[in-house]
Amino acid sequence: MTPKSPVVCLALLLALSTANAAPRYASGERLQARWEQQDAGKGGLLEFRNLDRHPLPAQGWSIYFNCIECAVAGSLPGHLVIDELGGTLYRLRPEPGFAGIAPGQALTAAYRAGSADAKMYRAPAGLYLVYEAAPDKAQAITDYRLHPLPRPDQLEIGQAISAQELYRRNAKTAVLPADALPPILPTPLQVQKGTGLLHLTSAPVVVAGKGLETEAGFAASLLKQYWPASAPQPSSTKLRLAVGTVAGQASPDAYTLLVDGEGIAITGNSAAGVAHGLQSLRELLPLPAPGNSKAVELPMLSVTDAPRFAYRGLMLDVSRNFQPKQTVFRLLDLMARLKLNTLHFHLTDDEGWRLEIPGLPELTSIGALRGHSAKPGLRLQPEYGSGPSPADPHGSGYYSRADYLEILRYAAARHVDVIPEIEMPGHARAAVKSMEARYLRMKAAGQAGADAYLLNDLEDRSQYKSAQNYNDNLMNPGLESTFTFIEHVVKQVAELHREAGAPLRTLHVGGDEVPAGAWEKSPVSSKLMASRNLQSTAELWDYFYDRVDAILRRNGLATSGWEELGMHKHKPNPRFAQRGFTLHVWNNVGDAADLGYRLANAGYDVVLSPATRLYLDMSHNRNPDEPGVNWAATIELDDVYNFIPLGQTLTDAGKRHVRGLEAALWTETIRDPALADYLLMPRLLAMAERAWAAEPPQGSEAAAWTGFVNALGQRVLPRLDLEQAPLGPVNYRIAPPGLAIERGKVYVNHALPGFTLRFTSDGSEPTAASPLVQGPIAERGLIQAAAFDRNGRRGGISRVDNR
Repeated sequence: MTPKSPVVCLALLLALSTANAAPRYASGERLQARWEQQDAGKGGLLEFRNLDRHPLPAQGWSIYFNCIECAVAGSLPGHLVIDELGGTLYRLRPEPGFAGIAPGQALTAAYRAGSADAKMYRAPAGLYLVYEAAPDKAQAITDYRLHPLPRPDQLEIGQAISAQELYRRNAKTAVLPADALPPILPTPLQVQKGTGLLHLTSAPVVVAGKGLETEAGFAASLLKQYWPASAPQPSSTKLRLAVGTVAGQASPDAYTLLVDGEGIAITGNSAAGVAHGLQSLRELLPLPAPGNSKAVELPMLSVTDAPRFAYRGLMLDVSRNFQPKQTVFRLLDLMARLKLNTLHFHLTDDEGWRLEIPGLPELTSIGALRGHSAKPGLRLQPEYGSGPSPADPHGSGYYSRADYLEILRYAAARHVDVIPEIEMPGHARAAVKSMEARYLRMKAAGQAGADAYLLNDLEDRSQYKSAQNYNDNLMNPGLESTFTFIEHVVKQVAELHREAGAPLRTLHVGGDEVPAGAWEKSPVSSKLMASRNLQSTAELWDYFYDRVDAILRRNGLATSGWEELGMHKHKPNPRFAQRGFTLHVWNNVGDAADLGYRLANAGYDVVLSPATRLYLDMSHNRNPDEPGVNWAATIELDDVYNFIPLGQTLTDAGKRHVRGLEAALWTETIRDPALADYLLMPRLLAMAERAWAAEPPQGSEAAAWTGFVNALGQRVLPRLDLEQAPLGPVNYRIAPPGLAIERGKVYVNHALPGFTLRFTSDGSEPTAASPLVQGPIAERGLIQAAAFDRNGRRGGISRVDNR
């Protein structure tokens, strides 16, 4: 045989290698995705175009994505299928008969939605590709384009709030001169105007009583905005701060503010009252002009003030999408500005556990991480667009002990109490999965105590689906380890508050949305029910919260929770009415419209947080371009302002059980701090007004509303434009203006008088350089108008065709 040459051998080897190599397929990075809403939100279309040199094969791949109620699982045209994987996670995959996608070609997946909603939050998010041959390798699809939703002016009448409808609404509000504005918001209890002005040519000397060092520092920083440099000669005018007694007012938040020829004096029933008085002084000061020291004039007046409700809160969810501590600091500053005094901190839920707990590292090493994994027990699944990577800063994240201590001390310095929420027994998937992973790891290693903190019965065959689409998110009351876990967490959280110098008085323990079918086929729960003669899972619920309440009491804490904590078969549960529970009542939808009042009348202390009025993650209106969700309602500024907390069905005793109000910011759609600002402000100002001050007397509602919105547009929001970090500037919502055509001219107005209005008629969108609206617009064409803040930031655009 003739020997082959080295070149021939090498060629044969290369050929064999090529023949035996695994086929190459398209990568996620080379897939171009596009989404388009279909049928006014009743469905959607996903298109994937293959820009790779290699095909997407006929089988063996899946594309994962998150969406909120956007898709119905099942087969689609074109031999595709959508699977529902729990929560907001879905999977698109090929069925037999799918031919694959050659380079340059595209597949389209047209799907139906469970309900119609023409909003951008319904778009799939966090898309990624996984091949069955490499199940742990997730390839993010980063080239993803969303087809714009129709503008309000492109929709049929009734499908959106038109510019003409906005004009009619805005026209009900008159524009007030600056000297007619309410001097302070929230509206004080009593203001007596004096005669004359206090002229200040340099910063008053701050004189503070003992224990008011923080307030004195705040006063100095407030004055520094007007006089950044020290005066050569100390001012003879004093700003006196003192804790004393406010006549006729028992609230620790009460204060008096006196401006007269002697200077300025603020007296509070406590340091918190003094701080509130300083916020009112800020309202009286003119808008600062950076770098321009000049004389300041204050009106002579006397203010006596105290809040209507002791509890004035904001609930911040950091589980659905994690929010960094800098965002929390900004919100605490904003709360202090508005005289809100309680941060309800929603730290745990199905989608994330956000607080370090010593002794249980899995809660954060697993429960605070979201991302793709083919192996169970490593991390939680992607949710709300967090995508495949566990490095996503909103899907993953938690507060270390040091972070949480810093937040607590920051809040305490601003007289804001922090009430942490540890969800149980439902909404607990992050905790359940973390403790299950701990159990399996320790058991496999033969370590003792593997089941010490286990939260779920591994033999439970109960069938249920939670409101957020999970079937594995419940703590099990039949396990003693459940209560061991709860006690450990409670002790650690209470210790953190003590270490911070901000002792915890109550813990919010969830209690909401436990689905039908829970625990019905759990052997350990059935055994417990038999041993204690419990006749139903409703009685098992009562047993659970008896135990939880006892744990909290042993740790010196009162019990707070959502309204379901005090409910039994849709009625107030008398079992816990005399325990001192505080119920945060969110459900005022449909037949539950008066639920908060029924619970208060039954003897429960309640905090009113009605979803149709104070859930500020709700969209402002139904227009497609407005962010936010709308499962409960759409909520405009006046919807918040016009909320009447003490309804007619409250008894006198029931009224005494209404502790206050709470706005809520759920973060399913919030992956940008600017969106949090947009959804909160200025609606949070209206909530603060309603929590601090009584609603206007009958017959004066229109005048009060006019004063409120003029103060917002001319003074309160412009002041936020000038704020420096960490609070400002604040990305509050600037509403689109109203437009109306009369006799060939376009008239423009705005919900908040005081904003600069600009327009275009050449087809371009308005900018800070566009012509000012100085009266009726005579130009022809498509008129586009918008409002601008003092920094030139543009709000929503309204359009009307004047051709």
